[in-house]
Amino acid sequence: MKKIAVFGKPGSGKSTLSKRLARVIGIELHQLDLLQYNKSGEQVAREIFDNAHQHILEKDCWIIDGLGPMGTFKQRLDAADTLVYIDLSYPLSYWLVTKRCIKGLFVKPEGWPEGSSVLKGTIQSYKTLKLCPKFWNSDFLNQLEADYSATKQLYVIRTLSQLNHFVENNVSKPQDESSKS
Repeated sequence: MKKIAVFGKPGSGKSTLSKRLARVIGIELHQLDLLQYNKSGEQVAREIFDNAHQHILEKDCWIIDGLGPMGTFKQRLDAADTLVYIDLSYPLSYWLVTKRCIKGLFVKPEGWPEGSSVLKGTIQSYKTLKLCPKFWNSDFLNQLEADYSATKQLYVIRTLSQLNHFVENNVSKPQDESSKS
């Protein structure tokens, strides 16, 4: 695991999982929402995003959390050695977006752009979730498996339990120097 793409529906736990992965593996985390939006919550110019994204892909190691523009999504999947698709049920996804909104009234959500409105972001997440079945569906998963399962590590997380235990079940912690023989 050196180049890891973490993706899925809004509110699915991508940022929380990505932060855990970065902490355990020791690889720099890049959250696409932080690249895609400025502090006022407005989208940055596409050229600026594309340049930043390309610079990340050229690095030896990275974790990228999020979807971003569709053209960059395909580039990311092609460049990654590990794909983590969080495919929680739609009712659970709606609940997690709602929970993030309520919690966000008191604490900034994981991976949330500084200064962005949690309420506006939540409304946008609901709108995106409504459209998600057109993209995040069995056809997408079948294509993902057909295109990448033979050449990359592909993980599909479908439950909160799998999400909560992903790191401990799938990532071996680097040995510290004192335990090496």
